[in-house]
Amino acid sequence: MTDDRAGTDVPAGGEQHQAQTAPLPGPGVGLPATAADARTLVREQMALGAPELQDEEAGARVLADALLVTSELVTNAIRHGDGLTAFDLWITDDGLILNVADASTCPPVTTDPKSREKGQIGGFGWPLVCRLAQHVAVTALPDGKQITVLISLTPTA
Repeated sequence: MTDDRAGTDVPAGGEQHQAQTAPLPGPGVGLPATAADARTLVREQMALGAPELQDEEAGARVLADALLVTSELVTNAIRHGDGLTAFDLWITDDGLILNVADASTCPPVTTDPKSREKGQIGGFGWPLVCRLAQHVAVTALPDGKQITVLISLTPTA
């Protein structure tokens, strides 16, 4: 599986993946202001880069997973990460690569359901991201952190 510690680069599928920085297609895209805006960008990119996924049930599940991961990462950057500082996505032969950076140096948090306090909110999104992504990496930056995920665009049988 993946690891949730800062500086970790552990592939869930067992293969090493080297993400390369690439700009989001189109001029002046900028940072999405909300998770909904980020999901729109992912939807648009997947329609352009993986149109075959638009017309089949399995493709709809892949898109739903990508949108859920996008929502979790962007929402957490905004709510818990002192603000979204970078957002990039692109499609490669390996799948959808999504980079989300925020201004917090704190790594993502997982809540243990057994030690959860009554009324405590959150802590379940990170395991969900790690389960849905083929690869997850958290990179510490001088002014925050960057989370890079690879989501396979190959529907499972």
